[in-house]
Amino acid sequence: MILRGILYLVGAEFCFCLSTVFAKFVNSTTSISGIEIVFFRFFFGFLLSLLYILKSGETFRPNRWDLVFWRGFFNTVSVIFFFLSVQYTTVTNANMLNMTYPAYIFLVAPFINKEKSSPLLLVFLVLTMIGVYLVINPDFHHIHIGDLYGMCSGMTAAFAVTTLRKARGFDSPAIILFYMMGVGVIINLICMIPIFIVPHGMAAINIIISALMGVLGQYFITTGYLYISASGGGLVSSSRIVFATALGAILFGEAITLRTVAGGLCILVSIIGIVLFTRDKRANNEKKIVFE
Repeated sequence: MILRGILYLVGAEFCFCLSTVFAKFVNSTTSISGIEIVFFRFFFGFLLSLLYILKSGETFRPNRWDLVFWRGFFNTVSVIFFFLSVQYTTVTNANMLNMTYPAYIFLVAPFINKEKSSPLLLVFLVLTMIGVYLVINPDFHHIHIGDLYGMCSGMTAAFAVTTLRKARGFDSPAIILFYMMGVGVIINLICMIPIFIVPHGMAAINIIISALMGVLGQYFITTGYLYISASGGGLVSSSRIVFATALGAILFGEAITLRTVAGGLCILVSIIGIVLFTRDKRANNEKKIVFE
C-alpha cells in the first residue's frame, strides 16, 4: 500500500514537472503569458471536479465558505507566480524556488492554525534561504524577475497549504478542489482578458497538455495520500527538484552548475528536515495524548 502511495506521488511530481515543461515550450515559441496557461489549467480542473461532484451526488455547499475561498485564492496566486516564474526563468529555478514552501509554513501556521513553532524550524528556514541565494545567484544591481516570481510562489504556497490543512477539517477534498478550481478560473479570467492571445497549432496543443498534466498531477497527489502518511508524502514530493533539474538540462539545455546543485541540496535537506521534524513532533503529541 505504501509503495502504491509512493508511485502515485512520484507520478504526481513528474506530471507537475511536465506541466511546466510544456508551458515553457509555449513561452519560448510565442508571446502567450503564463497567466493564460494557468487559466486553462484551472478551467479543465474545474470541469473535471464539477463532473466528479455531480456523479458522486455530493452537495455543492461547503461548511466553511471562508476557508475554501482563501484556499482557492492563495493557491491561485501561488500558481500564477509559479507559471510566470517558468516564463521568465529556467524550469529548474522555478521548480526549486516553488518547493521552498515547507520552510515558510511554520511562519504562517501560527496566524492561521494557531500552531506553535520550534526554534529548530528557523534553522531550516535559514538553510532554505541559503539555497535560494545559491540558486538565483542574485545581481543586486538587477533583480531577475523570473526568480522573484519563483520566490513569491513558494511564499504564497505556504498560505495555500496552511489554509488547506484547516479547510480539510470542515470539508471534503472534492469540495475544496471544486472551489479552488472555480476561484482560479475567475481570478485568471480577470487577469487574462487584457493580454489574451488566441493559441494556434502546437501552442494550443502544448497549453492543453500542460493543463491536463497539472490536473492529472492533482489527481495523483490526492490519491497518493490515501496510501501514505503526510510526512512520507512530503519526502517523496521533494523528488520534483530532481525531475526539474534533469528535464531542464535535457530539453532546454539549462546549465547544471555546482552553485545550482549546492542550492538544490540545501533546499532538499531543508524539506527533509522539516518533514522529519514535524513527523516526530506529531508522534510525540500522539503519545502524550495516549498516556494522559
